[in-house]
Amino acid sequence: MFYEPRNGHGLPHNPFNALITPRPIGWISTRGTDGSENLAPYSFFNGVSYAPPQVMFASTASKADRTRGKDSVGNIIDTGVFCVNVVGFEMRDAMNATSAPAPRDVDEFDLAGLERADCATIACSRVAAAPASMECKLVKVVDLPGEANIVVFGEVTGIHLRDEYLIDGIFDVTKFQPLARLGYRDYTAVSDLFSLDRPSAE
Repeated sequence: MFYEPRNGHGLPHNPFNALITPRPIGWISTRGTDGSENLAPYSFFNGVSYAPPQVMFASTASKADRTRGKDSVGNIIDTGVFCVNVVGFEMRDAMNATSAPAPRDVDEFDLAGLERADCATIACSRVAAAPASMECKLVKVVDLPGEANIVVFGEVTGIHLRDEYLIDGIFDVTKFQPLARLGYRDYTAVSDLFSLDRPSAE
């Protein structure tokens, strides 16, 4: 099968997301200038550099009560900071609850029954029970072609790791099984690992 996206795929569901898998989930927490807080998952998320450590996430929808993007993007543009929380398998239902298209004045921490904790380097809350959280300051917001495609880049200024997942100096993801997005409505969790040695230069 071959198709050009501009002409449609002719399938019952769009296969695009199923081609780029698994995708890590950035559970983005933000605080508005009025003190209100927001928490939402984004599967167009990844790290983009080591030094300094930087991450990105993309928002692909808009809201009637926002002039640009969704609540996460609006808060980040207003305040210049955000926090990326890692989603473990046990938090899958809470993460899913925060994906609801809630009104701007709804606090998703409360909606999902999540305990919050203060960040150390930025004025924002993080998910207290998350296996790890990355505090970020805004680097750049980029508008992409399309109606509401916005990419946010941030520099990581602080990292929280739960001690129980640090095993012999290694952050062991098999202990909390990070959630990842597949295509359609499907997810997976990391439970099995294998290692490969990178080839050395001849």
